Amino acid sequence: MHDIRTVTGPLSPAAVRGPALAHEHLALDLRRDADGAAVLDGRHADAVTGELANLREEFGLALVVELSCRGMGRDVAGLARISKDSGVPVVAATGWYYEPFHPAEVGGAGVEELTGTLVREITDGIGPEKVLPGVIGEVGSHGDRPSEPEVRTLTAAARAAVATGLSVSTHAQLGRGGRAQLALLAAEGLPPHRVCIGHQDLLDDPAAHRELAEQGAYVAFDTVGKESYQSDATRLRLLLALLAAGHADRVLLSCDVSRHGYLRAEGGQGYGHLFRSFLPRLRAAGVDDDTIDLMTRRNPLRFLTGTRTEEAA
Repeated sequence: MHDIRTVTGPLSPAAVRGPALAHEHLALDLRRDADGAAVLDGRHADAVTGELANLREEFGLALVVELSCRGMGRDVAGLARISKDSGVPVVAATGWYYEPFHPAEVGGAGVEELTGTLVREITDGIGPEKVLPGVIGEVGSHGDRPSEPEVRTLTAAARAAVATGLSVSTHAQLGRGGRAQLALLAAEGLPPHRVCIGHQDLLDDPAAHRELAEQGAYVAFDTVGKESYQSDATRLRLLLALLAAGHADRVLLSCDVSRHGYLRAEGGQGYGHLFRSFLPRLRAAGVDDDTIDLMTRRNPLRFLTGTRTEEAA
């Protein structure tokens, strides 16, 4: 496996001895007219840092994949500070979220121009700090089929991934459209094992999860604890069905903290809900520690490095 690109430099996968959170936000701004709470900025950095440091101490948290991309209030300098102060390596991202959050640059830009933008960030780094992104994501769509602008941004993500070797993590709004996302990305020559289809725990469709896994993509159960969207009881049932079908090696897990109200300092369940609540329920349902290590450590490492299961073995 090649090194993972983090906001503080390259990281050997062999150095990642504990679990990873595969889809989080440590610094973002998704505020729109009706929702002023979808923000994590400098005012919240100390609380974010404290949570990560505590999870490193209590559960061995060894990596966070931070999927705030272009147009999402991405702040790589802030991520670097949080990573250094918490002692937890952080992977930054590039790409474009789903259409309602596309910045003006997407507008009339063609796929070639959009691809060039991503490849430049991946090659030269993000912003004045020149931080190298380690993943393309969370690149998004909404509905069962991507919109025309989303087709362009997803196609650009796929082409940039093929050109640079990075993997692609998606945002499938409420879990919908994953099949169409994977088909589009694969049609551009991106192998399914370098694709993670997001928010599948919001879609109560075990057959869809099996289909994605059978094609070789990672299936993200990445909104654990967001009970207003889906109950953890349903998430547990869906995940156990996917494990029973033999696809533990296709699962990625996370909490997708995406607003300051989710922080523990503000009474939310925080980044640690996966470890404190959901994994104990998995264990109680009979899932062994090796399978949990596979889903929380080995799978994210294989996804980020683009390694096939048989190669990792």
